Amino acid sequence: MHDWPKTSTTPEDRFKNTDSFEPEFWKKKSLSELSKEEWEQLCDGCGKCCLNKIDIRGRVRFTNVRCRFLNPETGLCQIYEHRFEKVSDCRDIDLNTVLTEPEILPKTCAYRLLAEGEELPSWHPLVTKNADSVHQADMSVKGRPLVSETEVSDYENNIVDWSDV
Repeated sequence: MHDWPKTSTTPEDRFKNTDSFEPEFWKKKSLSELSKEEWEQLCDGCGKCCLNKIDIRGRVRFTNVRCRFLNPETGLCQIYEHRFEKVSDCRDIDLNTVLTEPEILPKTCAYRLLAEGEELPSWHPLVTKNADSVHQADMSVKGRPLVSETEVSDYENNIVDWSDV
């Protein structure tokens, strides 16, 4: 068992080098054309993809149960670089996932929106150039009633009906 160091990345750190990217690159390239760095920049840091989901009769339902490594104040994974080694069921949000399983992503997810031919929302950090805008628009997990997966056993009693998931 590894004792991974927690990632110190803040939302501000994620968006401090946006000037090094082509302006509005997401409008000029398809998802399959994005570099790894551009792909990562599309993530708004909402943290909703790190909420546990359950399948009920073929329908994916979001719960308010968060991964134990999700920081509910920043919406970021505390062990991002090591998440697949530490969490066996952590999902890689890659192009294949976006195209074949969009229902596991929140309705506001930039990857999902762009794959569906939509624009980034006006509150997205790449649009506002403000890493905190996802929180200011109440589009993240910050301030929501969440429980850690280590504190719950019955996920069905934690299903949420939030309009953005």
